[in-house]
Amino acid sequence: MRRPNSRPQKRQFVKQKRLTELQEIELLESWIEFGKPDSGSNPLSLAPPPSNAPIGRIDGDSFSPYAGCDRFDRLPLSQKTIDGLKKSEYVTMTEIQRASLPHSLCGRDILGAAKTGSGKTLAFLIPVLEKLYRLRWGPEDGVGSIIISPTRELTGQLFDVLKSVGKYHSFSAGLLIGGRKDVGMEKEHVNELNILVCTPGRLLQHMDETPNFDCSQLQVLVLDEADRILDVGFKKALNAIISQLPKHRQTLLFSATQTKSVQDLARLSLKDPEYLSVHEESATATPNRLQQTAMIVPLDQKLDMLWSFIKAHLNSRILVFFASRKQVKFVFEAFKKLRPGIPLKCLHGKMNQQKRMGIYSQFCESRSVLFSTDVASRGLDFNKGVDWVIQVDCPEDVAAYIHRVGRTARYHSEGRSVLFLVPSETEMLKKLEVAKIPIHLIKANTKRLQQVSRLLQDLLVKYDDMRYLAQKAFITYLRSIHKQGDKEVFDVMRLPVEEFSVSLGLPMTPKVRFLNQKTKSKLMPAETSLHLPEISDEENLSEIPRSKEVTVGSKELEVDKGFLLTESPDEAEGQATEIEAVGLGTRVTKKKKLKINVHRPVGSRVVFDEEGNTLPPLAKIADRDSGNDLLQLDKVKERYAKLREEMKPRDKEDKLLHRQRLKDKRMKEKMKMKSRRSEEEYEEDEEDLSGSDAEAAAGRKSKRSKIYFDSDNGESEGEGNEDKVKFSAESISLAEQEALALKLLNSMHS
Repeated sequence: MRRPNSRPQKRQFVKQKRLTELQEIELLESWIEFGKPDSGSNPLSLAPPPSNAPIGRIDGDSFSPYAGCDRFDRLPLSQKTIDGLKKSEYVTMTEIQRASLPHSLCGRDILGAAKTGSGKTLAFLIPVLEKLYRLRWGPEDGVGSIIISPTRELTGQLFDVLKSVGKYHSFSAGLLIGGRKDVGMEKEHVNELNILVCTPGRLLQHMDETPNFDCSQLQVLVLDEADRILDVGFKKALNAIISQLPKHRQTLLFSATQTKSVQDLARLSLKDPEYLSVHEESATATPNRLQQTAMIVPLDQKLDMLWSFIKAHLNSRILVFFASRKQVKFVFEAFKKLRPGIPLKCLHGKMNQQKRMGIYSQFCESRSVLFSTDVASRGLDFNKGVDWVIQVDCPEDVAAYIHRVGRTARYHSEGRSVLFLVPSETEMLKKLEVAKIPIHLIKANTKRLQQVSRLLQDLLVKYDDMRYLAQKAFITYLRSIHKQGDKEVFDVMRLPVEEFSVSLGLPMTPKVRFLNQKTKSKLMPAETSLHLPEISDEENLSEIPRSKEVTVGSKELEVDKGFLLTESPDEAEGQATEIEAVGLGTRVTKKKKLKINVHRPVGSRVVFDEEGNTLPPLAKIADRDSGNDLLQLDKVKERYAKLREEMKPRDKEDKLLHRQRLKDKRMKEKMKMKSRRSEEEYEEDEEDLSGSDAEAAAGRKSKRSKIYFDSDNGESEGEGNEDKVKFSAESISLAEQEALALKLLNSMHS
């Protein structure tokens, strides 16, 4: 029996589906226009409608209000977006979503600022999906939306949320990030994508290199962590990107610390943006469930304090921030060899993409310690939460502090943070207080402080590469302090440089070339450390899981018992510190170079004959045939003058030979140093400034290698080569040296 033809029925189904989409789009546009909130208003001020109130069209041309609602299903959203939200278990909106979505669905530009972990991702992904859906965007329409994020990890996280929420839509989306080798494949398909989630450097690379890459039909531009992207580090790349985008578009900017700079807004061609800072009137600028503490720790005891803290919290997930990548690598390698009893990981901007994503996933799944630069300080959402955020080095400003501590206490979870401050950085506490950040100064149990400086000295002796990492960590930390603009907090002149180098296990203090001689001579040899209180023997590390309640000001603060102690202002004044009693490791003092004084008095040489009688110094070369044992000075002077004339050309040859040998030695040292460094030291990386230096310096010209010439006539036959070239002169052979030595000996005895 022949089967009936089902093609007409299928065509009818597709036609019916298109009519249904058209009807839904028409309904959504009418609904949005009917309930459009007033410009400049904040929907958070409106009370949400009752749960049993009708949704959508009520009767005729009237619709239910959506400004002020607190559930996604009460917004004028397509059924595909509603289904994606329900599948991802998103039901109730957060404050930033309630405030921004009514405005962004109307097509208005948004400047959204909210605390970390407050749900900003959905606040801009939903308008992107709805805008393209109502325009019936398809593959043939090209790029409809670009979402830019500063780091690869955050970009990948945004892409995962986009795939989850937009799984029922038919849009094509792509993830464009640096550190991957499949650039050729990206160039083939990037023109077919509707939504691009990318980092600035990778997007600019496609704009410059991909044939027929077209963004002229762009509808929505999103900048996540906008304050970071608008910063100086990305300024050049962002200006190049904006110049190739159409001005008639919707622009959404979101961050935990938003910018109001007129210059920045003018660069983005924003039109009457809605500034929505939902937590601006909040009592605190950080999550309410976050317990924030600070400790005054001398610079030379930061690693001791960090090691002791990790040993006391072996069952926690700890995120540790350092100021530079070299510090992260050194502390990670050193602590890994010392084996604290908990898995250790490190993350920085120079890692390849696959390794970075692997470390990020491992840290999300297991309890461990992650040493990181600021590359992990923005936007990253660790699935199972971070128990502790430790800032070993002071953040550059209040915004950096907020982003760092925002990795814990996300959404409705709890978290704790500790900030290490050297005595010269206590001004940061005042700045945090002005920014409405409730941070409490506490003290450590110094009886439980374990020293690692002596252990680090042993590691540096045993492993040559560790000494190199320690030197780089020392220099990069001082450089980071030297380059900070806020000199009220960061003053390299007040740091104990000698003690700091000892704490890293270095036998000698490395030279700091970026500081001039005058600055180095003024560096203080030591700094005053604040006092830490004593505790009783009963309060030991084994009792850390228990806690006690103490009162700081008017607020109760829960502090770990045994390691972290609260500060008592009365005790801080008169109590002797125990940190000062901690001795520094043994080190070799730097020897001064001896200088030869050419004007020193010259002694006389005494010569004796066979019978023991004293003779004049040059009696051996006196004329014996004349029978006169007295020295004939005129003949001696004549002989010396003749020898000087003969030795002048030989002196020139010796100088040239010595110069050539020095060049060879320097070249060998440079090549040996270059081989010791890993490839990731020099590779270009499209990352932000804490981890994406290449994106921040896009277009920078590569430094030209030196070329060495050995020809006396000054010819530059190797000029223009990019590789390092060296022309070696022929050295004097052994036979010529022997002949020259014999000639000198003969002239002396003639």
